[in-house]
Amino acid sequence: MLKDQVAIITGASRGIGKEIAFQLAEQGVKLALVGSSADIHQTGSELKQRGFQHVETFQADVANEQQMNEVVAQTLESFGQIDILVNNAGIGFFKPVDETSIEEWKKVFEVNVQGVFIGAKAVLPHMKERKSGTIITISSDVGRYTIPNGAAYTATKYAVQGFSGSLAQEVREYGIRVGTINPGMVDTYFANSVQGAPEKQNWLRVDDIAKAVVYMASAPKHMLIDEIVLHPLIQTYPIA
Repeated sequence: MLKDQVAIITGASRGIGKEIAFQLAEQGVKLALVGSSADIHQTGSELKQRGFQHVETFQADVANEQQMNEVVAQTLESFGQIDILVNNAGIGFFKPVDETSIEEWKKVFEVNVQGVFIGAKAVLPHMKERKSGTIITISSDVGRYTIPNGAAYTATKYAVQGFSGSLAQEVREYGIRVGTINPGMVDTYFANSVQGAPEKQNWLRVDDIAKAVVYMASAPKHMLIDEIVLHPLIQTYPIA
């Protein structure tokens, strides 16, 4: 169902974004991968070594509108269309509000919220013209509840939920679907943690999130999946 579609994936250098890239490639999707560091090119090389040749990589800042517009333009030049946008890039830090600097607050909003807005805005003219497209944002289950020492990160995820819900209503008449995937704790590199650490053995895996992306993107054209929420079966952290 996804064969020969074209997807832009942000934050694809490692972790969840990299696994999304591999799983979409296995479905026959052509890929435009975006990362903030030169590591993104290594992801592209690994995909090509596995036999997936329809891959372009871009070192770009998702919070920079000009750079993301260039990613979209070059993707269209290379592949002729954009069917899927996966807003996966995200950052986080966890500390009390009175210890949070305005620079930290701004940075997490720039990546987690402004980046989602810019990515969606960049692909919308093309998707509207084609009257087709799927925009998926990897959010978090903290977009539905709150946690201590995570006010800035939590606030960005509430913002993403509101943005995605409003956008979905705006663009459904164009055949464009907008949804979020909201996982609980995932064994990845998030917030400079160690992937595979012993305390994460019961957490979600990156392939769990990637499978959810494939499922959401593969839904029949008449169906909109607004939201997928995933939690570890064995909860090893508190939920308020």
